[in-house]
Amino acid sequence: MRVTKREHACMILDDEGQQLVIDPGNQSGAVTAPGLVAIVITHEHADHWDAEHLEALRAAHPGVPIYGPEGVAQAAEGFDVSVVHAGERVTAGPFRLRFFGGEHAVIHRSIPVVDNLGVLVNERFYYPGDSYAVPDVPVALLAAPAGAPWLKIGDVMDFVVEVAPRATFAVHDAPLSEMGLGMAHARIEGAVSHGGGEHHRLGVGDSVEV
Repeated sequence: MRVTKREHACMILDDEGQQLVIDPGNQSGAVTAPGLVAIVITHEHADHWDAEHLEALRAAHPGVPIYGPEGVAQAAEGFDVSVVHAGERVTAGPFRLRFFGGEHAVIHRSIPVVDNLGVLVNERFYYPGDSYAVPDVPVALLAAPAGAPWLKIGDVMDFVVEVAPRATFAVHDAPLSEMGLGMAHARIEGAVSHGGGEHHRLGVGDSVEV
């Protein structure tokens, strides 16, 4: 399975010539996936889903399922979102999905906490969305958030150490300057190496096999 990083929090997974798109938000460029079998949206914030992207993907692939928590179904009311919950399992083409967590990380006590689900794909790749939800299985590749209003890099490091993946790469990085992203890479790299793993410094369009 190949994982390709796109802008900010968007990723495209490819297996057997079929694709799974995760979090095509308003910080992402145009998203194309010729063999698209499903879309996963971890939560309702605009940097994780965008109506234009969903319309384009649905136009190219009529009826392709969109999976997300209840908050996504309410926010994206013009789209047929299949609501999933923590603990649920779904299969889409070659992709076996398991969902974890349930809530977005706290930004501030004055800001409501929204639904958020982490997704584990084929028991190998894990992306927590905007949370630190830890799956209860070993992880080969972790997409680790790098920069956000809700994020402190020390908490990210603790999260990476707890998940103990064999490899990481950074996502949720649009808010970071070049210097800030370099610092985040270094801290995530240090955390994953704690358990003997490696960190991939992926740019937009770069891929890693898992």
